[in-house]
Order: sequence, then structure tokens, then C-alpha cells
Amino acid sequence: MANTGATRRHRRRAAAAAAAAAAAAAADRPPPTTAQQQTGSRKRKAPAIEAGAGSSSSQGLAAADGEGPLLPKKQRRPATRRWLVHYLKGREVGARGAAGLQGFESELRGYAVQRLPELLTERQLDLGTLNKVFASQWLNSRQVVCGTKCNTFFVVDVQSGHITRIPLMRDKDAGLAPAHHGCGIHAIELNPSKTLLATGGENPNSLAIYRLPTLDPLCLGDRHGHKDWIFAIAWLSDTVAVSGSRDGTVALWRMDPDMFHGSIAWHSEVGLPVYAHIRPRDVEAIPRASTNPSNRKVRALAFSGKNQELGAVSLDGYFHLWKARSTLSRLLSIRLPYCRENVCLTYCDELSVYAVGSQSHVSFLDPRQRQHNIRPLCSREGGTGVRSLSFYRHLITVGTGHGSLLFYDIRAQKFLEERASASLDSTPEPAGKKLKLDCGRGWLNQDDVWMNYFGGMEEFPNALYTHCYNWPEMKLFVAGGPLPSGLHGNYAGLWS
Repeated sequence: MANTGATRRHRRRAAAAAAAAAAAAAADRPPPTTAQQQTGSRKRKAPAIEAGAGSSSSQGLAAADGEGPLLPKKQRRPATRRWLVHYLKGREVGARGAAGLQGFESELRGYAVQRLPELLTERQLDLGTLNKVFASQWLNSRQVVCGTKCNTFFVVDVQSGHITRIPLMRDKDAGLAPAHHGCGIHAIELNPSKTLLATGGENPNSLAIYRLPTLDPLCLGDRHGHKDWIFAIAWLSDTVAVSGSRDGTVALWRMDPDMFHGSIAWHSEVGLPVYAHIRPRDVEAIPRASTNPSNRKVRALAFSGKNQELGAVSLDGYFHLWKARSTLSRLLSIRLPYCRENVCLTYCDELSVYAVGSQSHVSFLDPRQRQHNIRPLCSREGGTGVRSLSFYRHLITVGTGHGSLLFYDIRAQKFLEERASASLDSTPEPAGKKLKLDCGRGWLNQDDVWMNYFGGMEEFPNALYTHCYNWPEMKLFVAGGPLPSGLHGNYAGLWS
């Protein structure tokens, strides 16, 4: 009987934490606009893509809150909130009014951010024989779009596991494009209104723009753009994107508004979709460093909307800052404190700092301050490197090359810790051990390379090259594959 009681108490604690997180996310969710509700299109549809959007649980919640079809007047009644969290919220606010309510909701969201990682559990997704997922983004509450090293662009339904492959766009002079082996799709980014998606083309030097939610091809930047692989993409606005390439340049692209109003013929005579070919409005080269002038490859980009500035990381160990207007104007270049394998970059709006991931550290940069008040964090994951980064409020999530997820509270400047309870009736307290989520084995091709060069090792951790949160649904998608370039395999998991 004692064990049963303890189990019930632990379940109640977990349920309470989950309820607080869900309430915080619901408070943070913006109301749907008219533009969001009008998702019809006069072009062809992609049934597999739209099926997920129609089954979103958030739509059911919206209808329940009175945002669906209105009832006759005689049936309309004031909404009655019976949740315990709303009762406590009212008690907490008291006479302070709306200001107090906003402060309480902010604290509640902060609590949810802190508690979510320890509540997440993994469900692995089967991606077949695809090789290494490099990029991912949520399309809606159940569908994630991904790009792989084997140059496959696909959408996976995280509930059913169904995979839909999306055709890649070809260069105008496809026959002249050189063959590219071992590159793949390194970047996928949605514009702020989530109406356009930018990624790579069949030729990894080219920038491909798709229309959402149908994923119809819109335009391709090919011949007049980059001369080498695109590693990074950032949107400056709904119609302006920047790409960073291994050729040491950043290119600014502007989408013609006529494309959105149907002035381009969308289908050829044989019924295949056609798309426009565009050229960049501006191309700027990364300055050559005296220490390593041949390795100025652009590896990652991050945009600060508040300052209208674009950050870029190059593999020669420098951070570059550009003023982003109708053209790009370089402001400064900073030598990074850790120069090996700087492959990921993200920006925190709340603290106005950039975070750079390297072989074993995450460095924080505020370009407006000579001295950095936030000390670097060390991942200490066998030197396999930081492979993916993301910010949400004050929490930074770190995906490592050793198959683990770490969570760092940038305000407290320490990692989140596992919680342990001293007794059955006490509140769980930090146990002093860093909270780490270890991902599953995924799939590994046991070929000749695996046998001859790695001795047939059965256990081989996956590098987590990409992760993305769906905070309203409290879900985290994580994907990657084996770290050595010669190994073929993949990992994908839904943490919820």
C-alpha cells in the first residue's frame, strides 16, 4: 500500500507541473487572425500536408473557446472557467488588476519553461534508410518538414509516422550544374507569417522558396547566386531572406510581390508546376582573416529583428555583424574565444545576445558591449561538439554530437538539474546532477565502412544536428544521425 501511495503522489506532482505548463502556453498563444483562418488556395493542394493542419488540436480548443461558428443569441452564455489554475490566478491578482495578471502569467510561463524538459519522454520515429537529418521546422501541430544529407526534402507526421517526400527544384540550366555528393539540405526556415519556406534546391548551391501551407514551388535562386553549398538561411521579413554559403558570401534575396498574386503561370502544359528564377539583390563577401584566409565559409546565420542586424559565423573562427536594410552593410567582425567547429548560431531577443556553438562550448556575444557578462558554458560531451542550439525566453537548448540534449538557464548561468525528493511528502529539489536527455539509437547502415573503419561497433551515438520546439503543444522534435561523415544512418524522435 505504501508503494501505491507514493506512485499516486508522484503522478499528481507530474500532472500538476504539466497543467501549469499547458496553462502557460495557452496564455502565450495569440488569437487566430482572419488571415490565418483563410487557408484556401486556387492552386493544386497537397492532401498529405493539409491533412495535418486540419486535425490540429489547437483548432478544437479555439472552437471550444467561442472562436468557431457563433451560437444563436438565446444559447450564448458567459463562459465559466472551472480550472483550479484560474481560481488561484484570481486569488493571486486580487485588486492589482490586469497588470498583476500579466505578471502572474509571465511567472507561470517561466515556471513552465523550467519544468518542461524534465517531463519530456521520447518516442522514436522510423525514417527508413534516409541519411542524417540536418534541418527541421514545425509546419503545424503534427507535421515537421525536414532535410537530409542525402538531399531528401520531406514532411513527417509525428503522430502516424507517415512520410511525404517533396520534389526539389532544379536549376534553369540543370545540365550544367555540377554533381554534388555528400552535401544535402542544411537549412530550412519559415518566414515570420509562415506563408513561405526557404531551403536548398536539387543543386545545394541554390535557394528554393516554397509557398505554405501547400508547399507549391514559388521561385529558385540559382545561376546568379552562390557558387558553393548553402549552409544557412535567415528571413529578415516576410519577403526578404539571406543565405550564407560555403563560398564565403552572404546573399540577400527579395521576393517579387507579383509572385503572390498569381501573375506567374503556375502549371506547364503537361500539368507540372513551374517556378520563377530569381537573382540576389546584394551579395557580400566575408572578410578574409589573416590567421586562416582560406576557411571563411559561412556556417550559420541569426537575425535580430529588434536591431535589424544579421549575425554570421564563419569557419575561420569569426563572428560577423551586418546591418540589414535594402542591402547588407558590415558593422564589425569579432574573433571568437573558441575557434574549432563553430557550426551553429542563435539569437535571444530577451537578452539581446547571440549564442555560438563550437566543439565543446557555447559562447555568448553582445556586440554592443566590449566585455561579455555571460560566461561561456562547456558541454563536456566527449569533445563531440555542439551541433544545434535554440532559445526560448531564458532557456537555451543544446543538442550535442554525443546524442544528448542539455538545458541551460542563461539567467542563473547554470544547467538545469535533475530533481530528487528527500521524502514522499516533500517538494522535489535539485539533486545537483545535470539534467540530460539521452536520445535513442536510431538506425545505422551496417555497411563496409561501418565494419572496416569502426570495427562493427553496435552502439554509436547520434549527433543531434537539429531540434525545434512546438511550445503551444509542449512538443520537441529532435533529429540527426551518426557523427562520422562516412557512416550512413539517421535518428528522429518526438519528445512530449
